[in-house]
Amino acid sequence: MDHQQARDEIVALAASLFQRGFSVGSAGNITVRVDGGFLATPTNSSLGRLDAARLSLLDEDWNHLDGDKPTKEVFLHQAVYDARPSATAIVHLHSTYVTALSCLPSGEGPLIPPYTPYFVMRAGEDVPVVPYFRPGSADMVPQIRDAARRSPAFILAHHGSIVAASSLVSAVNTAEEMEESARIAYLLHGRGASTLTAEQVAALRG
Repeated sequence: MDHQQARDEIVALAASLFQRGFSVGSAGNITVRVDGGFLATPTNSSLGRLDAARLSLLDEDWNHLDGDKPTKEVFLHQAVYDARPSATAIVHLHSTYVTALSCLPSGEGPLIPPYTPYFVMRAGEDVPVVPYFRPGSADMVPQIRDAARRSPAFILAHHGSIVAASSLVSAVNTAEEMEESARIAYLLHGRGASTLTAEQVAALRG
């Protein structure tokens, strides 16, 4: 993707996420693959107040070339791209309901059950959950790679969601669908709600 087009798209979509409450303060970060490397949101930046000219530019080996210092979680993005070479964009959010569910005790089933076809079509029927690690700790890299190999969307316990996709628009759409599905799961928690059947899920994934 053209660098300026990517910069403008990051700023516009990040602001949209922020304005609708998917991100607060300086939480969350985004990367996009561009010719010769990657663009990343800077460390301690708000998704609602990004400056296209100050986005972090990194080369293909993740060396910082230009712009503000990149997010301290850039290693997390690198691990996902390593596991999913076809991905061109990654969105990491601390959205409310995904994070709330990630704090609940793990059960026998998926953290976000397959209640709707839209969640299954975008994120899959069993989104992996990576155990808690201190934010910024590189110790989580092996677990991140394993989760990313299994699914383009996964959850960090007590932290938030990560989505990798073929475009930033697709990554944002999936992250939004995950948050809405988490909200549904939170509202239905403990109420014995029915999920899609295995056959219905298979038809969606086929």
